Amino acid sequence: MRYPASEKLEIIRLVEGSHLSVRRTLTKLGIAPTTFYRWYDRYVTGGPEGLQDRPSRPSRVWNRIPDEMRGQIIEMALDEAELSPRELAVQFTDTKNYFVSEASVYRLLKAHDLITSPAHIVIKAGEEFRDKTTAPNQMWQTDFTYLKIIGWGWFYLSTILDDYSRYIVSWKLCTDMKVADVTSTVGMALDASSSGGSRPQQKLRLLSDNGGAYIAGDLADWLEERGVEQVHGAPGHPQTQGKIERWHQTLKNRILLENYYLPGQLEEAIAAFVEHYNNHRYHESLGNLTPADVYFGRGPKILAEREKIRKETIQNRRLNHQRQAA
Repeated sequence: MRYPASEKLEIIRLVEGSHLSVRRTLTKLGIAPTTFYRWYDRYVTGGPEGLQDRPSRPSRVWNRIPDEMRGQIIEMALDEAELSPRELAVQFTDTKNYFVSEASVYRLLKAHDLITSPAHIVIKAGEEFRDKTTAPNQMWQTDFTYLKIIGWGWFYLSTILDDYSRYIVSWKLCTDMKVADVTSTVGMALDASSSGGSRPQQKLRLLSDNGGAYIAGDLADWLEERGVEQVHGAPGHPQTQGKIERWHQTLKNRILLENYYLPGQLEEAIAAFVEHYNNHRYHESLGNLTPADVYFGRGPKILAEREKIRKETIQNRRLNHQRQAA
């Protein structure tokens, strides 16, 4: 079976992020190890573009990124080393009004030895919620995760994440995992969505696991009074809440690089990362938009502007090439 480059890249990312061994992951995916390693060698050498089945013809020299722009890409990569080639390509296009692809950025960074391995890798959710959302505030995902403060012990972060946009609507650092902590976080989300987001006509759903606080009758009554439908993930299938589980991983990969000695220090770190995550972090699953872009409806305008920049950039490259050849 011949796979397109996009599927090869997706398989590579799944294997890199899997908690299973490479061989067990490939067995589950139905990919022969020899095939995978051939793809991986091409990916390491040529980036995402190296996975394409290329005809035996010379590349289009006219489409080469000018040296001035290449220098600016390298400068941005050095200034913001935490950005991946994909994120760097999107940010460069947005801020410099000059289109560059992820593959071009990868090759350029690779040539300057600026590609590093991820500090932490995770596997993507294997299943999706069966009823997909089509707009913000149709369904929220919620869960607790554990965070430690030295000398104080464990604290619990309660989060409300919008399923459609992945926007963090509200969060609260708690000393316990009780119904009151859940209602407090949901209440903040309801207030925030009423003032800043668009509430749909259909009933809002709250998706959670089957933890003690989430199956309590007091919570069910509280949600019903506020017109919120409660939905639980199937036992033994954490993938149903895959988006908020991925949020927990992303958060911890960043903030747990430091030690915290006071609750206020941890809260400041969480607040700073939530602001970055909502407003500045490009999500591949959202078409390289931020959660705030999608939640507040700015996405179509941004994508249209990027497409305009892409067409103008390619046209200018072609014209410059024609002038030099004349």
